[in-house]
Amino acid sequence: MKVHENDKTIKPLNRTATNGSEAYNESSGYARSLIEASLDPLVTISAEGKITDVNEASVTITGMLREKLIGTDFSNYFTEPEKAQAGYTQVFEKGFVADYPLTIKHKNGKLIDVLYNASVYKDDKGNVLGVLAAARDVTAQKLLSKYSLSLIEASLDPLVTINTEGKITDMNEATVNITGIMREKLIGSDFFDYFTEPHKAGEVYQEVFAKGSVSDSPLTLRHRNGKLTDVLFNGSVYKDDRGNVLGVVIVARDVTEQKKLAEREIAGREKELMRIEELERFRKLTVGRELKMIELKKEIEELKGKLLQSKII
Repeated sequence: MKVHENDKTIKPLNRTATNGSEAYNESSGYARSLIEASLDPLVTISAEGKITDVNEASVTITGMLREKLIGTDFSNYFTEPEKAQAGYTQVFEKGFVADYPLTIKHKNGKLIDVLYNASVYKDDKGNVLGVLAAARDVTAQKLLSKYSLSLIEASLDPLVTINTEGKITDMNEATVNITGIMREKLIGSDFFDYFTEPHKAGEVYQEVFAKGSVSDSPLTLRHRNGKLTDVLFNGSVYKDDRGNVLGVVIVARDVTEQKKLAEREIAGREKELMRIEELERFRKLTVGRELKMIELKKEIEELKGKLLQSKII
């Protein structure tokens, strides 16, 4: 049977089309697998800010079906839509965004704190097609951070954490009160700047790293208004799970009143010693006078005796 010329052209085209379709489906399936491989919520967003694809983790964290999410505004699923939109715009301007804090709102009202990391994706010609964004759930870390902050605030004494460069990374309200400086100003500043002897404070800090801890090191904190507070510092290093030293935790015990009391006691003892010395001088003076009186009496008696003898003769 003779094949028509048209049949010869149709068959290759169909085969090519079929292969292209298969290649497309295979590529699409691969991309889908990559999206679902992420345990974190992952979305792709168009240049208009519309969601074009999501993984199952995004469905779970929002409580919305995939079909309902696709085509909707990305910013609609956050407690601060304007902030979400600003982050999305920033990705297009800079090409990426890292650790952008947002809070996802589940349809049942549950809130999930996340850090978004996103970058643009492009076609073969380098044209930006949209944004690929992954959200890391940091609710547990935030709770842990709040727990740590509660522990820090539980201390009535000033407490600070310091990194390996000597910069303050955290502190409690007692530290704010004793320095007179807001928490935002203290964080990131040099630990040594708030003492009357910065060099000595630096030595205490280095001693903690060298020995692992330090006990009752005397220092004097300077309030921004000039008031001085005598403290005893106790500190130790803190480490990560692998034993790497991350920084130092230091607690300052205000000993101003104790120092004043000790100074009063010393002053009282000095006054007492002076009184004792004065009494001793008086006693010596008195005893000296008594001895002189006794000698004088003896001399008088001797003179009387001599006078009597002269009269008798």
